[in-house]
Amino acid sequence: MTQSAQPLVEIRDLFTEMVTFDGVSKVLNGVNLTINKGDLLGLVGETGCGKSVTAMTIPRLVPQPPARYTRGQVLFRGEDMLTKQGEELRQTRAQHIGVVFQDPMTGLNPVFTIEQQMVDAILTRQQSLHATGFFRGWLPSNRERRRQARERAIQLLRRVGIPEPEKRINAYPHQFSGGMRQRVLIAMAISGRPDLLIADEPTTALDVSVQAQILRLIAELVREIDLTVLLITHNIGVVAQLCNRIAVMYAGNVVESGPTREVLNAPKHPYTQGLLQAIPSEDIARGELVGVAGSVPSLLTPPPGCRFAPRCAHATDRCLTAFPRTIAVTSQHEVACVLHEAEAKTA
Repeated sequence: MTQSAQPLVEIRDLFTEMVTFDGVSKVLNGVNLTINKGDLLGLVGETGCGKSVTAMTIPRLVPQPPARYTRGQVLFRGEDMLTKQGEELRQTRAQHIGVVFQDPMTGLNPVFTIEQQMVDAILTRQQSLHATGFFRGWLPSNRERRRQARERAIQLLRRVGIPEPEKRINAYPHQFSGGMRQRVLIAMAISGRPDLLIADEPTTALDVSVQAQILRLIAELVREIDLTVLLITHNIGVVAQLCNRIAVMYAGNVVESGPTREVLNAPKHPYTQGLLQAIPSEDIARGELVGVAGSVPSLLTPPPGCRFAPRCAHATDRCLTAFPRTIAVTSQHEVACVLHEAEAKTA
């Protein structure tokens, strides 16, 4: 991705709190993240680091309450999603954003056929476009629109690899395997040709061979329909093979981001280095795998200063009190760590 790439999403200094029975959890602590048009960006980090909350803030799918945004902006196509309400928000979602969730079993309604769910999704998007004036003049009858939507649904099912889509479209979700259900969800997500596809761990519930097929499908769609993808995953190996850019999250903050090859070959943040050391490889003997010591801190009472400092072998006294600012160590590679402030002056 070149420097002239146009930002599709810009999350700026985003602070988000979640009100719980135990208190106020500070789930996002000044997140800064840019997704350029055409990117396939991998968002990685341990469970509880804020990956899904960050991603679902873009289409505003985080319920309010319990969530509340205390500061920051979420710019999508130059417009702040945090200020959108009602029909304006629904139209933006319908026209420009697709979402694939991690559990294909719960992503589809078990009491409706695939046809009913896909056709309704396609017609809803068409209705949204008509409401904005994108479609003008005569509209076909409801019966004709449903027929056209069904044909479109069959085309999408065929594209995502569903065999005999003319027959399978009449089936119910329980009649599909997990991998096939995930393909249906991807077909629904791209039915409106969105600008952005958010894939929240889309292969978690699938076996290894099916995981590879789903990821290959997403990569193909990026090329075919000019799709921008935000892929949330725990698997850095997947990011290395699939994504052109990577962002690493820890305890509610993006600690490192940049081109995938650059970040993985020369990781700057101690947390990124720890994640890479925890990946099994042919060079590591049995029993020598090194994990990141400790665990993600409670976001109800996060530590002052750098949130990774209690687990960091390189932490200084300053790390325990000063919140690290984001530093550009190269033109596209950024890290939030006081250990690299000297590099920022020479980058």
